Amino acid sequence: MSQGATLVVHSSLSAFGDVEGGAATVLRALRGCVGESGTIVVPAFTGDVIADPHPDARTAGDPDVEAARARVPLFHDAFPTTMGALPTAVLAEPGRVRSRHPQASVAALGPAAEHITAHQPFAYALGTDSPFSRLYDLGAQIVLLGVGHNRNSFLHHAESLVPGHRTKLRRFPYLVDGQRVWVEAPDVGDDNDTHFPRVGAGWGQSVRQVIGAARCELLDAVPFIDFARKRLAQLLLGPA
Repeated sequence: MSQGATLVVHSSLSAFGDVEGGAATVLRALRGCVGESGTIVVPAFTGDVIADPHPDARTAGDPDVEAARARVPLFHDAFPTTMGALPTAVLAEPGRVRSRHPQASVAALGPAAEHITAHQPFAYALGTDSPFSRLYDLGAQIVLLGVGHNRNSFLHHAESLVPGHRTKLRRFPYLVDGQRVWVEAPDVGDDNDTHFPRVGAGWGQSVRQVIGAARCELLDAVPFIDFARKRLAQLLLGPA
């Protein structure tokens, strides 16, 4: 990584062992690497919390189902993420910006932050015209800090571009004209450690280093995603 770079960072603070100052220290180090002209982006997902607790119950009227759904909070800009200490630290930074997807937002710091987070579709939240699409266009770099490619959200973007990709249905509450409604939006299905680790293992152009106790990886998004699209297309076809 270099001054002026755009980084999308996936991380596990606990993988480092003891870090004096915690996530704020890691964030400060990353910002120091890219300088004032660089941008740091992290997933700030909330789908573990803002989701239908009864996704298979389509009929209204069950009081227990309706009560559980009523307790699901609405997304707002300061809503806590479940993605770990570093994304939480980014959300706490003055001047950070965040995209508006109720389940799959990203948070960013730096001069490209507004551009990256400006728009995010409800359907295929990491696909075309998403923050990840703009990260690709900017030639971003992917940073994995103590995590593997099973945590690499950019691979969901790659899969969204593959015909015959896996699918799922997102459901979340949203305000429309002041009325709370449940929104349904199609998206790429979860990988569940099936193909993404294999895609990452097959990529040979990463810079890898151990920092503290954490295995870390730096790779350029454009060639990796181009490779990942082709590899995922093969893997999704199944055994020859």
